[in-house]
Amino acid sequence: MVQRQFPNPRELAQLMQFKKPTLNPTDRRLAQALTIADLRAIAKRRTPKAPFDYTEGAAEGELSLARARQAFQDVEFHPSILRNVPVVDTSRQVLGGTSALPFGIAPTGFTRMMQTEGEVAGAGAAHAAGIPFTLSTLGTTSIEDVKAANPDGRNWFQLYVMRDREISYGLVRRAAAAGFDTLFFTVDTPVAGARLRDKRNGFSIPPQLTAGTVLNALPRPAWWINFLTTPPLTFASLSSTGGTVAELLDAAMDPTISFDDLDIIRQMWPGKIVVKGVQTVEDAKLLADRGVDGIVLSNHGGRQLDRAPIPFHLLPHVVREVGTDLEVHIDTGIMNGADIVASIALGARFTLIGRAYLYGLMAGGRRGVDRTIEILRSEIERTMKLLEVSTLDELGPQHVTQLTRLVPVARSVADAAEAAASTKPTTVRTSRSKAAAGTAKTAAAATAPSTRSSATASTRRTPTTT
Repeated sequence: MVQRQFPNPRELAQLMQFKKPTLNPTDRRLAQALTIADLRAIAKRRTPKAPFDYTEGAAEGELSLARARQAFQDVEFHPSILRNVPVVDTSRQVLGGTSALPFGIAPTGFTRMMQTEGEVAGAGAAHAAGIPFTLSTLGTTSIEDVKAANPDGRNWFQLYVMRDREISYGLVRRAAAAGFDTLFFTVDTPVAGARLRDKRNGFSIPPQLTAGTVLNALPRPAWWINFLTTPPLTFASLSSTGGTVAELLDAAMDPTISFDDLDIIRQMWPGKIVVKGVQTVEDAKLLADRGVDGIVLSNHGGRQLDRAPIPFHLLPHVVREVGTDLEVHIDTGIMNGADIVASIALGARFTLIGRAYLYGLMAGGRRGVDRTIEILRSEIERTMKLLEVSTLDELGPQHVTQLTRLVPVARSVADAAEAAASTKPTTVRTSRSKAAAGTAKTAAAATAPSTRSSATASTRRTPTTT
């Protein structure tokens, strides 16, 4: 029989402690964000459609971005047990220096359009967290102002080789003079991708006001107050070139870029040089032979060639071929600390976040970027502890299986099998069809990633491609 008694006020006081209210609305919003997806939801509420869609969108049907994110979701972890890991070390040696976490902030264009603090917020947050910050050629804060925001930290510069080569050379000299230690030579933008959201929204700097723009902005007064009361938006690193946004973008993309340009920039740049936008094993091997310090496996966040290779799927193959010759980094699709852990386990030296950083920026300025880093840090630490590894170097292919949805078809093998089957005399047509189908099935299976030990295996739980 249950024994009952009158509640003891002292005991009730211990059980019913109320949380102190957070008075600052920005802090209150950010405290409720437990994931990058939560920050995205806040950002969408607070940002007009055109700049939010510029961040969110990708090229054409946006298949490259969707596939990249799906690849990270299609991961199976294999934890160890009883390893005694009360604390974990998330630091990483990357490109000759230390990063407190295995990720840095990727280069993003138009950043002050998303939220007025722009790159200064990103650089300041990176400095506080002890991670690198990368400034885009199409950034809206100057090289020198980024250095001022991150004076003692690691600053990297992303370079487009433009039609007017002297503009690019001038940016290289400015970044070197400001003490930036790494240059990202970007190779996946011979022309601009077809970013249909931006075309439909009439995205531009400054924003072009229409009735729809005004209606969309009415419930977002904070964005407009910031926009109207801060210095005008420009491409800060390119302000001396003049011209419209369209002209500047056209100048930044050049289909004549070649290995000769890489050699020239390499001679000019005194620090580390990384080639960003590598999408095949063959090109990775070519770059290793040319002595670059690193590569970034990237399809530009899905914003250039739609249906491009998935960087995360490409990663273990590239690491196997060139991982001892140069550093292999990866971006595109990272939305969780577990994505970063999986990348490190499959051989990536480092990772870069773009949209995740911008969601935090739009959600709360500098404090929002701090929150992005805090969320990813906690996810990395928790995933490492659950895998029972105490350092990043302990992570390996044994911890990860890539579950595949998209398996390449070996067309030449299937054609040969069909031709061979058709030459065999038979009186039963269905027998020949079954034989050809079986051979084609075997050929397709042979093209799929190998066993779990290679960390790229398709398992029997592989979802059916639709």
